[in-house]
Amino acid sequence: MALNREQVEHVAKLARLSLTTEEAERLSVQLTQILDYVAKLQELDVSKVEPTTHSVEVASTPLRDDVPRESLPVDEALANAPARDGSHFSVPRIIE
Repeated sequence: MALNREQVEHVAKLARLSLTTEEAERLSVQLTQILDYVAKLQELDVSKVEPTTHSVEVASTPLRDDVPRESLPVDEALANAPARDGSHFSVPRIIE
């Protein structure tokens, strides 16, 4: 499935990315290669393959116990926010 430059630019717009013409052309080729590879993967018969959560056997779960604890103070949580509205992140409206 070949993607043309206009389709790549449309996806970039949806992702709020600004691309140069050269970047759009390069990504068109790269995304086409990715989609072709995914199409090949979809042709595989995996009906006899057991679903797994890990590619290798795991003896025990490496995750920590889910224990309630104090959350970050608001000022610390929002310290790197580009914009804030009181105790909330402030983000640009994206619905037109």
